[in-house]
Amino acid sequence: MSAMSRGRAGARPLSVGVIGAGRVGAVLGAALQAAGHRVVAAAAVSAASRDRARRLLPQAAILPADDVARAADDLLLLAVPDDVLGGVVAGLAATGALRPGQIVAHTSGAHGLAVLGDVNGMALHPAMTFTGTDADLDRLPGIAWGVTTRDRAVATRLVADLGGVPEWIAEDARPVYHAALAHGANHLVTLVNEAADLLRAAGVDQPARVLEPLLRAALDNALRLGDAALTGPVSRGDAGTVGKHLDRIPAESRSAYLALARRTADRAIAAGRLRPHDAAPLLEVLARAAGALPSETRQTEGVLASATGWAGGPGATAGTATGGTGGTAVAGDGDVIPGRIDSLGSTR
Repeated sequence: MSAMSRGRAGARPLSVGVIGAGRVGAVLGAALQAAGHRVVAAAAVSAASRDRARRLLPQAAILPADDVARAADDLLLLAVPDDVLGGVVAGLAATGALRPGQIVAHTSGAHGLAVLGDVNGMALHPAMTFTGTDADLDRLPGIAWGVTTRDRAVATRLVADLGGVPEWIAEDARPVYHAALAHGANHLVTLVNEAADLLRAAGVDQPARVLEPLLRAALDNALRLGDAALTGPVSRGDAGTVGKHLDRIPAESRSAYLALARRTADRAIAAGRLRPHDAAPLLEVLARAAGALPSETRQTEGVLASATGWAGGPGATAGTATGGTGGTAVAGDGDVIPGRIDSLGSTR
């Protein structure tokens, strides 16, 4: 049997409560249950969350959030949206629902320990995307968990029971860690769907059939080779081809194409795959196209410039965004728990 199905030999099963039976919370509760722990209660409000809890956590009582906290003797899992997490913790503490010796673990990628205040706990973030179905359980073994904690022994046990590997993230590094996952996973979904839309516009009936082998190869090469995996017109400095792309793609896709093309050029130059002299015509094409964008799009580009260091000119070099707490690989369904504790979210 795997660690997911048997738990750790000789370790006492934990009494667990889950606040937020969304795509992440319900799945992680089910994984802890499969590892031999007892999920005694869960908070779920929306019809989708209640159905998910019934399917994945059939032995757990569906209770208000503060009652879930009181029912969980050992571990309270908070799987709520980032922006309400602090209010959830404060509300639970104010109602006396938390107890000494209880561990509070939240699944936010953006937050570390500071959001917990004086509460004993940890940040336990799975680097994985979730659908809220049984299929997610098969994806958990072997994944990385971004952990910030004062008690590595307990965190190591929990991650091992979930079949994962801990990555120890410093408190002040959480925003960069989270930005990396959001940029790599969430924006990838947007990029793939943009590419599929362009293929449909070009008359391709089944974009996925065209994209799947190409994207799988590109991802594999990027993970193995880094910037050496770059191919295509930008990495070659083919200014004429890039100009034709910009002339023909829909306006709503143009600003994203420009930002990514510029960043790709910067990385190709830095990696030595594109000589600055050969890049000059390409950078000029990108700068002219940026100047031709509608005013409202240029305002958006200004926001991008403040984050990436790109002012849009041919000599500009993109920097690295180091902040942000937007969506992550951990998805939720946006449910909010009303009642005795204000602003309790249920699904991150």
